[in-house]
Amino acid sequence: MRTRLFAATLAASALLVLAGCAGDGAATPTSAPAGADGCTYTAAGEAERPVSPPSPDDEPTGEVSAVLETSAGDIPLTLDADSAPCTVGSFVSLASQQYFDDTPCHRLTTQGIFVLQCGDPSGTGTGGPGYRFDDELDGSETYAAGTVAMANAGPGTNGSQFFLVYEDTDLPAAYTVFGRLSADGLAVVREIASAGTATGGGDGPPATPVTITGVAID
Repeated sequence: MRTRLFAATLAASALLVLAGCAGDGAATPTSAPAGADGCTYTAAGEAERPVSPPSPDDEPTGEVSAVLETSAGDIPLTLDADSAPCTVGSFVSLASQQYFDDTPCHRLTTQGIFVLQCGDPSGTGTGGPGYRFDDELDGSETYAAGTVAMANAGPGTNGSQFFLVYEDTDLPAAYTVFGRLSADGLAVVREIASAGTATGGGDGPPATPVTITGVAID
């Protein structure tokens, strides 16, 4: 699995940027413009849980309401299927197949970047759904507090891992933004972050263990 290093402005923190492995089959990096017609989900490695890729003919549109039901409280999300139809389609498909149920949010960062990362049933940060799909980027992406975005291991390697931004974070426009946290959801993530990491450092498992018990899609 490839990872990216922070830019020089953050080099002193020696943190790794958000990495999410789509499997061992990472192939030619590609990037699709936001809202592109048609979604391609390509086999990549072994799935952490048995799931089927979403149907490329069943892309959602508009806003999709979702709730991450977690051990730390409910985290409501509004997903933007118009700007990221493939990403939202994958997330909704995985949620409907209960892929995220009883899975940990395995990574909290509190220095340089401010995110809670989830979506890997193995809890190792290397697991994925057995497929990958392209980025949905237009180069204008920013990562303000409340952003929901995909973790990746390089261009075109999206899988199941995503991150929730709880304070404004300066990242390159390399991570597909596909939704926003509600005010209540942001408060839950900030409460998790306030306890820090289990290691006491700036990057590690959250000190308050967080388990996604289910995902409700409206």
